[in-house]
Parts: sequence; structure tokens; C-alpha cells
Amino acid sequence: MSPWALLLVLVAAFAHATWNLLSKRSSQADGVVFVWLVAVAGAALWAPLFAGYLVVTGDVPSWTDLAVICGSMTLHLGYFLLLQRGYGTGDLSMVYPVARGTGPMLASLVAVLFLGERPSVANVAGIVLVGVGVFLLGRGAGRADLRSVAPGLVVGLFIAAYTVWDSQVVGPFAVAPLTLIYLGEVGRALVLAPVVLATRRELVAPVWREHRWRIAGAAVLIFVSYLLVLVAFTMAPVTVVAPAREISVLIAVVLGGRLLAEGDLSRRLLASGVILGGVVAIALS
Repeated sequence: MSPWALLLVLVAAFAHATWNLLSKRSSQADGVVFVWLVAVAGAALWAPLFAGYLVVTGDVPSWTDLAVICGSMTLHLGYFLLLQRGYGTGDLSMVYPVARGTGPMLASLVAVLFLGERPSVANVAGIVLVGVGVFLLGRGAGRADLRSVAPGLVVGLFIAAYTVWDSQVVGPFAVAPLTLIYLGEVGRALVLAPVVLATRRELVAPVWREHRWRIAGAAVLIFVSYLLVLVAFTMAPVTVVAPAREISVLIAVVLGGRLLAEGDLSRRLLASGVILGGVVAIALS
């Protein structure tokens, strides 16, 4: 990997872990309102970039494109809502590594079971390592406490689902990544708007006042973290970029331990390192 590609991947990893830190710090706010405000902010902030892209390329999405983008938006909506709910009950240094680890693991299993791919030795080893890492994270006072990692496992299901779906959207359906990302933001804002305005209207102003900088930061970093990875893909092989970006697992654990004073940092770093090793094995297989 070139130094520039490595730099982009590392910045993307830090950006991804940081927006999760912002989400965790906003986890006591109403999750639906917070996710909606982030989507609205993202749609507004990135509208000029998307408009410029359409003007320059003329790549207007077709009805088929919009249909598959709606499928992606639905999965991402579930992901963001469940992630925010998970942060309301679990630590950043628990939920994040479990979610990021089980996502690729489950996506790999789906590819084997339903897409006809054959698992390699590295693939199987990676799946086992992720499982071991999740078990280590769930250990508390000498016993496994699955309730502490359950939110991450559920979020991991959605990560696996949108990973497989989005690979088809930008692959066989040839939807531009920028179009997929931006219209996903717009879609989440539109879908949640009736719910928020009908049942949570009185919460919008208080959540915005208390968390506006975190909302704006998340809106920027969610978009930037993925965009940098896409640029890195043009400079280095996917098999190198994909596992390298998962260094965000360790970054998130450190942020949770140092900035949020979440306990048992040494064990969580060890378990997250095992999960990271599993993700790398899966990506390289």
C-alpha cells in the first residue's frame, strides 16, 4: 500500500471511530430524533457536492437505481437506529468492536451459504477468531455475560446485511458510490420525518440545542469516513484497504477507555485485537 493510501485509510478509521464516539456521547438523547437530525444535517451539508457531481457527470439515477438504493437505505436506517439504541445501554468499547467484527463474519457466512462462495482456511480461521474475541469481550467477573455484547451482535447483523446488499448495488447494478451514500442520507431523513414530527416534535429543539455540534460532526464524519475509503480503493487493492480500515476497532476501544472512562481497557483491547485479527483474515481470504 502506498503511503498516501495508508494515510487515507488511517484517517478514515479515525473518522469512523470518532463519529461513533459522538453517537455514544449523545446516546441519552432520543435515538430516533438524533438519527433523523444527523441525516437531515448530512443531506443539507453534502447537497452542493452531490449537485456538482450530477452537473459534471450527468449521472442521474434511474428508477432501478432508486429501488436498490431504497433497499440499502432501509438496512442502514435499521443499523443507525439500533446502533444508537445499543450505545444507550452498552459501552463504546464493547458495542463497536463486536458490531464491526460480527458484521464481516456474518457477511462472509452469507456469501458461503447463499452466494455459492467456498470458504478458505483463512476465512474459517477469521470467523473463529471473531467468535473468540466476542466471547472475551463478553466475559465479566470470570463468566460470559452475553447481555453486555448483545447490542453489538444485533448491529453486526445489519452491518452484514448492508455489506452484502451494497456490494451488489455498486457492483452488478453499477450505482455510483456517491449517489448511494448521499441518497441514503436523504432517504433516512424523509422516512423518519413523519415519525419524528408526529410523535417526537417537542424533542427536536432540545436534542438539537444540546447535541448540535455532535450531530454536525457525525453528519460530516459518517460521509467523510466512507468517502476516504472509496478514494483509497483507487490507490490500493481492496484486499489491503478493507482490513486496514478496521484499525478503527482499536481506536474506538481506546477512545472509550480514555475519554469515556470505560473500564477494563486492557482486556477489551486484547479482545478487540483478536477480533481485528479475525476481520483481517476474513478480508484477506
